Amino acid sequence: PAGAAVGGLLGSIYEGQVRGQVEVKLKYTPIPPGDLRLKERNRYEVKGGLPGIEWGQLYEKSSIDSSLASDDLEFCCAVLHDDTGCSCAIYRSLEKRLICLSFRGTCAPIDLVTDASIAQSAWVDGEDVEDPDTVKIHTGFRKSLDSISRRLKELMLAAVAPGEDLSDYDVLVTGHSLGGALATSFVMDVAEYGMDAGRGLPQLEPSEPWWSSIASTITGKKVQMGAPPPPPRPKSLKMYNFGSPRVGNDAFCRKFDSLVGNGIDEAYRIVNDQDAVARFPRTMNGLALGNIGYDHCGPTVLITEIENQISKRDGNDGASKFQKSEMLWIEGESNGAACPVRDGEALSDPLGSGSLLGDINDIVGTFQGNGNEEDKTFSFSKLGNMAEKVTGRLQKLNVEDVASIVGIDKKFTQREVKFLRSIFSGEGLMHHMEDRYYQGMGMCSGYAALPGQELRPLEELEAMDVAEIEEAINESGNNMSSYEEQYKVWTENAPQV
Repeated sequence: PAGAAVGGLLGSIYEGQVRGQVEVKLKYTPIPPGDLRLKERNRYEVKGGLPGIEWGQLYEKSSIDSSLASDDLEFCCAVLHDDTGCSCAIYRSLEKRLICLSFRGTCAPIDLVTDASIAQSAWVDGEDVEDPDTVKIHTGFRKSLDSISRRLKELMLAAVAPGEDLSDYDVLVTGHSLGGALATSFVMDVAEYGMDAGRGLPQLEPSEPWWSSIASTITGKKVQMGAPPPPPRPKSLKMYNFGSPRVGNDAFCRKFDSLVGNGIDEAYRIVNDQDAVARFPRTMNGLALGNIGYDHCGPTVLITEIENQISKRDGNDGASKFQKSEMLWIEGESNGAACPVRDGEALSDPLGSGSLLGDINDIVGTFQGNGNEEDKTFSFSKLGNMAEKVTGRLQKLNVEDVASIVGIDKKFTQREVKFLRSIFSGEGLMHHMEDRYYQGMGMCSGYAALPGQELRPLEELEAMDVAEIEEAINESGNNMSSYEEQYKVWTENAPQV
């Protein structure tokens, strides 16, 4: 009916001279009778991007939220842009009235180029990027998402069942790595402006009604069809991203956080242990690049891996064992601790407690006494004791102490040093891979999730020897392609990176 209406409208606009006639014979073929109930359809199996990863099985076993998906979950289509490499898949459940978007992460040389840039552009195209108050986004992320965003919205509007509207559907958006950054940006756009399919990402120029564009193309002249209705909005909008890098500046993050509860129903950023990618891009201050700031959007959720749950057993044998401890930490909910993924405050008082100068000042103050005449009496023995303590403190000098002299917070330095070590050792990048997130999400769900192996309850691991657990972890690594081989392919195909 909608297509007939548009065809009739366009036909009424055409004013050319009639030059003939066409005879059309129509034959209607009835649909054969049969049971077309949804439960008879083949069930879609949710797999991982890497071999041996069974996200669907983990979801079913954990039964976190049985109302989320249904047996009629189906893969609709994938949108891929050849030049930018941006890719997103659309899934839906008509029974649950759910539409899911999954943005692909870094897996092609062009994605590395997108990730490597740290420059920023205005979130709303046309705004002054030099204005410090402008909401800004990573230039590569914006360009990548803008290449498919409009088409993606059109397909989402078409994914609803006949006679229904997007406002009847829940929308869930997710992505890993680069895909997490794209998911964050897409959700922020829809939350603020609705599902505006008349443009890509936000812009100062007014959106273009798509039906007006079609009519103008056919007739060869501008067609005015009245003001378009406001873009539709989903019933609910939720985002869960995994290992997402930082997307924009402080203004971008404030804008996103202001929409949580006001357009975005839920937003969580899951980070696995010491994942280094989730701590990039870094805030830059330099003469060449100027001040380029980045921060996180939404609360952070920290997950962990099996190896981090292996601790020393009490006793003389010193043996290790697996024991469950804190496997899930949610920023703002678990406790009042600062999020370790955020940069935090870098500056501190050089004479504050715990700093090198602060400790030396405390030692000197101790030997100065409490104000009594007897305490003020000079003696070489007191001076020697003070010198011995100061020397002992200096012998424990480390990089954090050196940084504290110029007013850099000691905890901040410790976190940065740990971050750099994880980068150079390769562990920071290993924690970013899909199999590690699979393992971490399995832990949160009560299962040992190792690629290529059956899911097993964590209670079984508690009864196993550490050697058996480590053997299972090593075996799962052998079931997958070498990360070194993948990196080699990437670098050979993208020497500019």
